[in-house]
Amino acid sequence: MAIIDFTPPRGEADDGPSGGARCAMRCTFANPHVEALSYSLWPQLEGGDLELEFHLVYQGPLPAAGQGGGKTRSREKHDMRKIFHPQIAALWRMHPFLSDFVDRDKKAVPGEPTHGYENRYLKCGYRFIPLVSDFLMVACALDITFLRRDGPGSLIKSGGDIDNRLKVLFDALRMPQTCDEVCGDSPSADEDPFYVLLEDDKLISKVQVETNWLLTPPAASDVHDVHLLIRVKTIVTGSAKYEAAFL
Repeated sequence: MAIIDFTPPRGEADDGPSGGARCAMRCTFANPHVEALSYSLWPQLEGGDLELEFHLVYQGPLPAAGQGGGKTRSREKHDMRKIFHPQIAALWRMHPFLSDFVDRDKKAVPGEPTHGYENRYLKCGYRFIPLVSDFLMVACALDITFLRRDGPGSLIKSGGDIDNRLKVLFDALRMPQTCDEVCGDSPSADEDPFYVLLEDDKLISKVQVETNWLLTPPAASDVHDVHLLIRVKTIVTGSAKYEAAFL
């Protein structure tokens, strides 16, 4: 196994997993078929801080950003968003607080304060609802099991950059930043509202990735597909007002 730990020096925090802070690196090698990456900028829990953990899954193509004539991969990213959307929507339905949070404005008595979260992120004809946002004041950790047929290796490029395929994944987990990123699509009936994990990928505070072989026999059309199991952990980093969401 190759384990690469990134720990930002004290006082040199960056804005996310692809930021520019200098990192200390430790590598051990045992099994050439497994590679792991760890990036950590995670706040210590204090009294009253609460966490929520769940898993997202993805099976399909995951091209590298910038390959193919400098493509932005907007089509692939939005197709991936559409795969994550029903999984995150199910979490909002199943979690006792989250199931009521978006509907709270609809049930409010006239004159009562409302949060307006359901219509806070209107963009490009969509009503996006991010679970991790500045408004809800939460941070996000990702622990990714990354299975691919080309095996381990090339996860870390020279200079410590995260593999370009992971950059596509992080973009697919967040809201689009421009309307070009929805590729002219309009939301279908079951995509209004449209649930995403992140308002912005700067809210990712910790990333750990382990790669290994994908051993299922490929069909001709999916020889380059990957299987991802994404363990998500969120933590309240701001006001105690929203702590009840993570009980």
